[in-house]
Amino acid sequence: MEAQKVKSDLVLILDFGSQYTHLITRRIRALSVFSLCISGTSSLKSITDLNPRVIILSGGPHSVHAPDAPVFCDGFIDFVEKNGVHVLGICYGLQLIVQSLGGTVKIGEKQEYGKMNIEVISENSGLFGDKVKGDKQDVWMSHGDEVSKLPDGFKVVAVSQQGAVAAIENPSRKFYGLQYHPEVTHSPQGMETLRYFLFDVCGINADWKMEDVMNEEISVIKSTVGPDDHVICALSGGVDSTVAATLVHKAIGDRLHCIFVDNGLLRYKERERVMDTFEQHLHLPVTSVDASEQFLSELKGVVDPEKKRKIIGKNFICIFDDFAQELEKKLGKKPAYLVQGTLYPDVIESCPPPGSGRNHSHTIKSHHNVGGLPKDMKLKLIEPLKLLFKDEVRALGKILDIPEGFLKRHPFPGPGLAVRVLGDVTEGNHLEILRQVDEIFIQSIKDAGLYDEIWQAFAVFLGILSVGVQGDQRTHSHVVSLRAVTSRDGMTADW
Repeated sequence: MEAQKVKSDLVLILDFGSQYTHLITRRIRALSVFSLCISGTSSLKSITDLNPRVIILSGGPHSVHAPDAPVFCDGFIDFVEKNGVHVLGICYGLQLIVQSLGGTVKIGEKQEYGKMNIEVISENSGLFGDKVKGDKQDVWMSHGDEVSKLPDGFKVVAVSQQGAVAAIENPSRKFYGLQYHPEVTHSPQGMETLRYFLFDVCGINADWKMEDVMNEEISVIKSTVGPDDHVICALSGGVDSTVAATLVHKAIGDRLHCIFVDNGLLRYKERERVMDTFEQHLHLPVTSVDASEQFLSELKGVVDPEKKRKIIGKNFICIFDDFAQELEKKLGKKPAYLVQGTLYPDVIESCPPPGSGRNHSHTIKSHHNVGGLPKDMKLKLIEPLKLLFKDEVRALGKILDIPEGFLKRHPFPGPGLAVRVLGDVTEGNHLEILRQVDEIFIQSIKDAGLYDEIWQAFAVFLGILSVGVQGDQRTHSHVVSLRAVTSRDGMTADW
C-alpha cells in the first residue's frame, strides 16, 4: 500500500518530535480516516506528492525561540492556502503557526504541565462544535511558551484556568490551533474535538476501510511482481509475517515460497502448532526446516545476549541462503522478491525527531529486517503492511480468514527463548523448564479469561538459585520470573 495511491481523504501529520505523535495518527485512523506521519521538516515536494486534505502540526520538545527549532518547509503556507488545506497545530504546532503568520510567542510566566481545565469563550467555534460560551473541560497541557499576540484574523476560542491561550482559529484561512493534546486519554473530550474538526469543519469522509486496504494491496502486489517472478518469505510464526505472507499468497498463489525454521529456541510445541495453521488453515506453501542442533551447538557457552542474537542471525541467514539456492535449482531462476512484515511503528520509531541533528529519513529498524543477506541474492522488498499498526494488521488478518486465536497470539522475539534464558541456553535442561513454565503460565492466563487483555506475557529463566520448600523438604533450585504487560500498539506498555 503506497500512500500516494490511497483514495480516501488523507490527514497528514508533520512530526516535530512529540512523544504523542503516533497517537494522533492512531486516533484519526480510529475514525476511519487514513492518516500518515512524516518529519515536520520534510520538503514541500514530499508534502504535495501526498496531496493531503488536512495537515496536523504535532507538538514537540522545542521552543520556537531556540536557534535550532524545527520549522516547516519554505512555501508551506502558500501551498496550504492555495489548495484549501485545513491546518491544525497542536501545542508546538500552534505556536509555530502563530509565529509564522506574524503573531508573538513568549516564554510563559506560568508554564502549564499536566491536567488543566479550559473554558470555551467563543460561540460557534470550528474546534468545539456545539459547545457554548462558558463550557469547560479537562485537557492535558505540556508547554512552557505561550501565545501573547495573535496574527491578524485569528481569534481565541478557549483559555486555560490560568488565563493562557488554549485554542485559536482563523476559519477564513483554514488555520486552527490547540495548545493542549487532544489525542491523549487525559483529554477526555479530545476525540470529540478531533471528530468535529475533521468531519464538520474539514468535510473529511470516513471511508478508509480495511477491506479496501486488502484489495488495494493485492492489486499493488500483482502489478509489482512479474507474471513469472517468484517470491520468498521467512515465516516466524508471528502475526505480522503470517498476515504478510497470506496477503501475498492471495495475490500470486504458489509463486510464493515460505520457510519456517525451528532453531531449537521456540515455545512449547510451537513448530507443530504453527505448521498446522500454515498447512491446514491457510494452505501456505511452507518448507519447515529443523535446524535446532545447528543453532544450539553454535550457542553453547555463550552468555552475552547480543552475541546470542548475532549467532542466531548469522545461522538463519545461512539457512535462508541455502533455501534460496535450492529454490533456484528447482525453478531454474532466482527468486526476485522478499516479503517482510514491517509495520508502521517500525517506520515511525526509526525517524529521528526534528532538531536532533540526525537525518529524517524513514529507515526501518534493523532487527525487523532479514539483515546481512548475501549481496548476490539482490532481492527486492515487498512490505505490504508498512503503513499499518498492529491492531490494523490483526483486522486485516481477520478479513483474510486467519484463525482468530492465531491473530491474538502475543508477540514473540526473533531470537526466541535465547533472550529469555539468562546465561547459556544449552546448559542443563533450562530450555525445557522454561518451555513448560511458559506453557503453564499462558494457559493459566487463558483459563482466567485474561489473555486477550494482555499485550504480552512470558516467563524468564533467571539463571540463579534460591532456597524454597517443596513438600516437607528444603530445596535449592532455579528461579523463573513471570511477566505480563498491557499495551495498545506495542509502542508503550505498562505492567
